[in-house]
Amino acid sequence: MTDTRRRVKVYTLNEDRQWDDRGTGHVSSGYVERLKGMSLLVRAESDGSLLLESKISPNTAYQKQQDTLIVWSEAENYDLALSFQEKAGCDEIWEKICQVQGKDPSVDITQDLVDESEEERFDDMSSPGLELPPCELNRLEEVAELVASSLPSPLRREKLALALENEGYIKKLFELFHVCEDLENLEGLHHLYEIIKGIFLLNRTALFEVMFSEDCIMDVIGCLEHDPSLPQPRKHREFLTKTAKFKEVIPISDPELKQKIHQTYRVQYIQDMVLPTPSVFEENMLSTLHSFIFFNKVEIVGMLQDDEKFLTDLFAQLTDEATDDDRRHELVNFLKEFCAFSQTLQPQNRDAFFKTLSNMGILPALEVILGMDDVHVRSAATDIFSYLVEYNPSMVREFVMQEAQQNDDDILLINLIIEHMICDTDPELGGAVQLMGLLRTLVDPENMLATANKTEKTEFLSFFYKHCMHVLTAPLLANTTEEKPSKDDFQTSQLLALILELLTFCVEHHTYHIKNYIINKDILRRVLVLMASKHAFLALCALRFMRKIIGLKDEFYNRYIMRNFLFEPVVKAFLNNGSRYNLMNSAIIEMFEYIRVEDVKSLTAHVIENYWKALEDVDYVQTFKGLKLRYEQQRERQDNPKLDSMRSILRNHRYRRDARTLEDEEEMWFNTDEDDLEDGEAVVPPSDKMKSDEDLMDPISKFMERKKLKETEEKEVLQKANLTGRQSPNFKLSFSSGTKTNLTSQSSASNRPGSPGSPGSPGSPGSPGSPGSVAKSTPQSAAITTKGGLVGLVDYPDDDEEEDEEDDVDNKEESPPLSKKSRLAS
Repeated sequence: MTDTRRRVKVYTLNEDRQWDDRGTGHVSSGYVERLKGMSLLVRAESDGSLLLESKISPNTAYQKQQDTLIVWSEAENYDLALSFQEKAGCDEIWEKICQVQGKDPSVDITQDLVDESEEERFDDMSSPGLELPPCELNRLEEVAELVASSLPSPLRREKLALALENEGYIKKLFELFHVCEDLENLEGLHHLYEIIKGIFLLNRTALFEVMFSEDCIMDVIGCLEHDPSLPQPRKHREFLTKTAKFKEVIPISDPELKQKIHQTYRVQYIQDMVLPTPSVFEENMLSTLHSFIFFNKVEIVGMLQDDEKFLTDLFAQLTDEATDDDRRHELVNFLKEFCAFSQTLQPQNRDAFFKTLSNMGILPALEVILGMDDVHVRSAATDIFSYLVEYNPSMVREFVMQEAQQNDDDILLINLIIEHMICDTDPELGGAVQLMGLLRTLVDPENMLATANKTEKTEFLSFFYKHCMHVLTAPLLANTTEEKPSKDDFQTSQLLALILELLTFCVEHHTYHIKNYIINKDILRRVLVLMASKHAFLALCALRFMRKIIGLKDEFYNRYIMRNFLFEPVVKAFLNNGSRYNLMNSAIIEMFEYIRVEDVKSLTAHVIENYWKALEDVDYVQTFKGLKLRYEQQRERQDNPKLDSMRSILRNHRYRRDARTLEDEEEMWFNTDEDDLEDGEAVVPPSDKMKSDEDLMDPISKFMERKKLKETEEKEVLQKANLTGRQSPNFKLSFSSGTKTNLTSQSSASNRPGSPGSPGSPGSPGSPGSPGSVAKSTPQSAAITTKGGLVGLVDYPDDDEEEDEEDDVDNKEESPPLSKKSRLAS
């Protein structure tokens, strides 16, 4: 398995007609019982897993290209390729394939009979090979018709291709082309256009190698200039010879490499500009042309990569201060095109490519280039930098951390990138948007590595916040020294919006690094100055930044916000927005609604205590009144810690009683004869752990008064919300004057007010000793109804949701038998 002759890469052609690398391994051939025939097997060199198992079918067309490639189709639209490291290995496997198919190994393709019917196949095999008409001027129409008629049949295409190869027919056609051009024979030129176009559709590598040879390729382009559908011929040859100039930035000593570059450029030009756009039916017939270009590019990158002298000279001239600007511009453009070429490579080849560039010092070279004044050079360098960041951000991070130990902050590569983002002269900030995306990739913890010895996230973020963050936030801090932005033009606002977008990303992903920076540098206060911008998108960016901070529910942030009264600019922007129903209005309300729903207690208290007067008239949504209710509930708990603990006891007694106790009590209830019970006697004795009735009486009475006040207020708010929505701007909260009176008068009448030890209290829902019945409350009155002087504890603080459910249950349940009621009444 260590034989490099059999080392191959497996490729498959994807839907975009691009070759995907399926892995590297070693190929062998042998009989596979499951497939019932000789097969090609490729096992991965990394773990020995099977990358490919393909039976050598007698009717599959295999093609050998460029001495180290074997290409074939396993099914419709599923093409495979084996790329060999050495020519000898390719020849060995090709011989095996030809042996199975009974072919001479000297051929470059085997016949494809898959699409032929049995009858047609028999007729074609029994007939002699295709005979081409003599290559003469007066027979061109006949040749064109023969080519067109052969394209629908795979076998006839094969025979036509063999005839064109064997007789040297293509070069004879090009001789006729020159004759037709000299005689200005338009009819002959139109026939030649159809013939050459048809030859392309034969999809044959051997024909392409003839047509794309240095002495034939310009004639191919010349034939394709004379499209019969165009009134005038195109001038492609004139463009290629006079306009398009080959710039040899660094002298290329290898003539084969130079010829390969010329050939690839011209073939790419034919594919993109000369050939007509293929129809749906013709697209698959040009797959070999795509493959030809693809493997040429792979070969060019490999040859340049292996030429150490070439790359050494390139980087030496790039970083040499004596290199003039025009020369450096050409060098950078070449490197940019070189990197763009590498994007066609498969992952393993691209890894090797960028590793070579890194070893050659591409990042220090970029640092020098980005420090120059030429805008065009810097733009090209930015494109190269983007290729590197997208390929391997860790490599870039490691470099900038190492250089920080030697250089000042001002000349660090990452700070140069930030400065170019800030100084982008494009009114639409196209370059700044690109650079911001690269910075975001670099500071994204998701693509940072963690090893046993070090954590890249910790090291790089510490470096970034120490050496780079002040450069990023400089425009923000400079523009927010007053109550309004000092510069509020469109371009500045766009730049600040980009910076805020990156800072918001940091808040979400960087935990304590960004938290320390925001609190120590008072960043949020500066950001909220932008709420006064005339550009709504910038004000919304500032609001989104604050919303992201509040969404973390971090008390460090909350204390910082309250200490500096940072809701003030938000409330001011909300009031200035007036009654307009726009994105600003909705975004601010959503932020306060989040505080209410998530019950962020510290912020709720801060907002109500400081901004309630400004917000109390907002009644088209119930957000702010809901915040006020939350605040009042908090105050009640703070004012009555004794009551709060009482509520906890009641809750525990109600929901967490021992199961055996509950069963015993229920058994006693149903087993006790009604006549045995004396008036006012409890079936189950009170718990020893409960406090005396006198101790409980006073806080419960006060609690019930405040609770019913809240219920009345909540009902009014809900009624208004259901009836009016956003349509009653003058609505204010009102309180029932009779509520308190009713509560106090009723509370004094109770003897044992819902004591957990009094299962006979009909107003205590779910009380363990009761048979599940509760007294019904009168909806028109805020007072608590009682039976026989007993007050029913129906609700507790924070039981808003349970109240609705219990009320529904109350209305449905039937009252207990009269005899039970009379017995329980005291």
